[in-house]
Amino acid sequence: MFSWLGTDDRRRKDPEVFQTVSEGLKKLYKSKLLPLEEHYRFHEFHSPALEDADFDNKPMVLLVGQYSTGKTTFIRYLLEQDFPGMRIGPEPTTDSFIAVMQGEVEGVIPGNALVVDPKKPFRKLNAFGNAFLNRFVCAQLPNPVLESISIIDTPGILSGEKQRISRGYDFAAVLEWFAERVDRIILLFDAHKLDISDEFSEVIKALKNHEDKMRVVLNKADQIETQQLMRVYGALMWSLGKIVNTPEVIRVYIGSFWSHPLLIPDNRKLFEAEEQDLFKDIQSLPRNAALRKLNDLIKRARLAKVHAYIISSLKKEMPTVFGKDNKKKELVNNLAEIYGRIEREHQISPGDFPNLKRMQDQLQAQDFSKFQPLKSKLLEVVDDMLAHDIAQLMVLVRQEESQRPAPIVKGGAFEGTLHGPFGHGYGEGAGEGIGDAEWIVIRDKPMYDEIFYTLSPVDGKITGANAKKEMLRSKLPNSVLGKIWKLADIDKDGMLDDEEFALANHLIKVKLEGHELPNELPAHLLPPSKRKVAE
Repeated sequence: MFSWLGTDDRRRKDPEVFQTVSEGLKKLYKSKLLPLEEHYRFHEFHSPALEDADFDNKPMVLLVGQYSTGKTTFIRYLLEQDFPGMRIGPEPTTDSFIAVMQGEVEGVIPGNALVVDPKKPFRKLNAFGNAFLNRFVCAQLPNPVLESISIIDTPGILSGEKQRISRGYDFAAVLEWFAERVDRIILLFDAHKLDISDEFSEVIKALKNHEDKMRVVLNKADQIETQQLMRVYGALMWSLGKIVNTPEVIRVYIGSFWSHPLLIPDNRKLFEAEEQDLFKDIQSLPRNAALRKLNDLIKRARLAKVHAYIISSLKKEMPTVFGKDNKKKELVNNLAEIYGRIEREHQISPGDFPNLKRMQDQLQAQDFSKFQPLKSKLLEVVDDMLAHDIAQLMVLVRQEESQRPAPIVKGGAFEGTLHGPFGHGYGEGAGEGIGDAEWIVIRDKPMYDEIFYTLSPVDGKITGANAKKEMLRSKLPNSVLGKIWKLADIDKDGMLDDEEFALANHLIKVKLEGHELPNELPAHLLPPSKRKVAE
């Protein structure tokens, strides 16, 4: 059992004992952050209150993109099976939000039933009304991938005239709600149509403050030639740079995520490497889920604090009897000045403040007389949570990680490339020659032998000093050559015989061709005369 106790007098009288990180987050939120949110009506301005299911649910992946970029096909590719409610086509086929989740039997749960289920993290979506709930379903099915993660499929974002047709609900606001709760946001682009429509641009801007969760997939890249692909990639990065205002470049994965043959197979190796990187990123989500929830709670607490300062400042400026309406208009128009004053008085980073224009629009409909003045005790409790409780939970996160095996996403497409000859990098680099009856190094050994006998071998071996002179010709760093020496000096006698020298040169060749060196020498690279020694 994990437990931790606070350090101040109050905690000594009433110690808090947490069994898990999830339980700790729930208790901290309800006892320390929620009172501040309710007092200053945080939920009317920003995000609904969190529930137990928000802390207990599996990691979620949100797929966003314009229509026909392959979002639904991407899910089908990961699961390696169809899911209920799935529709694929070149036109905007997915007109609903579909939460693809683990279930014992296949079936579809409609949105209105979904938002009353306390075990699902979707109860607060009822605020978006029937227009949205009629377009929201949960597709349940038994699948090994879904035992570790859930996937949210979204309607294709419209372009041109179609985007002017109202959906009947605030599409960007719904995506923002999901963005706050998911672990990964994947933006999909079609290599054939990179135009970012007005609605897509609005969506990406709504995902602001969640850039750390965002990844980009340039899909259907097998349908264009290499030279054209380079131009498309550059154009995509330029377009994203105009919308996503971050100094860091968003990670873009290039590939073709469906189970059909590649139309232009020239970039097969690139696609395989990119797919492997993306899979590793998704597979890491369960391991980092607790840390992500902790991080999101900290972000929420910082926003709630700023919100409390804004609301209390507006309350303080309001007259008690006459001229309330005029003063309200004045305060809303001068909100930027209020932001600046709060920033200076409380040493708050500008990045912690909510969007100015959006806050002004929301304040127009509010009755300022119902706002609450500054209550220092509520803010002190949140400050104490951020200063002490969160630090203790961080320790608990590390303890949990060290005392149980790291969870990883398994099954579906994740299994296909793990083992066997179709695993990433199989038969390449240090893996070349695996399964061959003949030692792979023997092909070039005559050439290596000529060099070996020019290095003055004694009793069939050359010294480390002589080997070093030859190995330095590769111009590889000493750290790399040192690793090659450790792998090649199989009998650990500080010298190399002809087979070990040939092996060292083979590993140098592997590295110079751009492949990584193994941490341990694979069995197929052991020289024939050394195999009994190694055994």
